[in-house]
Amino acid sequence: MLLIVVCSCKSKNALKESKLVKVELIEKIENQLKSSPVLQDDFDFSKRSVFPRTLDESGDVGLVSKRDWTSGFYPGVLWYSYLLSEKPYWKEKATAFTELLESEQLNASNHDIGFKMMSSYGLAYKDTKNEDYKQVLIQSAKTLITRFDENIGCIRSWDHHKDKWEFPVIIDNLMNLELLYWAWKETGDAVYLNIANTHAKTTLKNHFRSDYSTYHVVNYDTITGVAKDKVTHQGYADNSCWARGEAWALYGYTMAYRETQDSEFLKQAEYVANYILNVAKLPNDFVPTWDFSLKDVAEEPKDASAAAVMASAFYELSTLTTNSENKKEYVSVADKMIASLSTDNYFNVPGTGHGFLLKHSTGAKPGGGEIDVPLVYADYYYLEALYRKKGILTTN
Repeated sequence: MLLIVVCSCKSKNALKESKLVKVELIEKIENQLKSSPVLQDDFDFSKRSVFPRTLDESGDVGLVSKRDWTSGFYPGVLWYSYLLSEKPYWKEKATAFTELLESEQLNASNHDIGFKMMSSYGLAYKDTKNEDYKQVLIQSAKTLITRFDENIGCIRSWDHHKDKWEFPVIIDNLMNLELLYWAWKETGDAVYLNIANTHAKTTLKNHFRSDYSTYHVVNYDTITGVAKDKVTHQGYADNSCWARGEAWALYGYTMAYRETQDSEFLKQAEYVANYILNVAKLPNDFVPTWDFSLKDVAEEPKDASAAAVMASAFYELSTLTTNSENKKEYVSVADKMIASLSTDNYFNVPGTGHGFLLKHSTGAKPGGGEIDVPLVYADYYYLEALYRKKGILTTN
């Protein structure tokens, strides 16, 4: 069950406390995280790979280097653990892992610098207001915009797969725009706003079908700027709707509206929400199978990471929508997702999983990678969703 309760206590303090995420869940999260090998006193930080990403085929923790696209999520997990528990231990660990990523501010090899730096340095700066962290984030934004093509109107996603695609843009790339919106507000330089908005609106035009399901990859012609191909890389088929891709879209346009107040972005987020809730339709446990378009799902793996991303996005969208019925539905669905993820069906049995919180995520099934395993970004968005839920209840 979801460990969030509301009581009829008359004391304002008691009522406030009763509405927060319960202490028992936070303690469960803390105890599970502390079993990670990277938090043990004897862990060797001289190794190239120190960031937990998943479990490998032998069941051991799979560590990646700071250049991996997921490297920022583990510091983010630690930051949210601190924000939820308010215990200095987690802030100390979060700071240490965050600062290991400093050189990534200059890594222009792909679009994922936004993922990496906002989940680590972004949370660090929000909490500490450390000027050094701010400068790292500004440089990260400068690095990201070097990948923008004005003719196409998008930030290039990948430099690999050159034999397949000329200028690939993936739906995931919406998530990196948060770094640019942050840089615009911190520096006052509209170049960041203009690039982020242009990318978001080009994606809105080309990544969606008429029912607001998403294409994973759009390949652009670098001469004409025209979208040449609309395909998939991690979904079931080119014409299917990859569940986590739809989650990125929901989260991305919700975030874009929060940052800009552009009503077009709010409408798009609500259209995507409608697809998830009323067209694709979620299963009874509110955790989707890895692709929404699969017909026979009995033997197909779930994707807890998609549910975690959606839950976090639905909580935020509930605070932004002007439709009262939508607001209620978004909170209700997010609550059910988090409730499901918090049960033994998805939350690792204490002491198992090498410190990962959630099981049953799917990274890239078509390529045979990370199928039915823990994934660090599932944990990150699960904790972010809990933190957002806590914020909603505290302010209501």
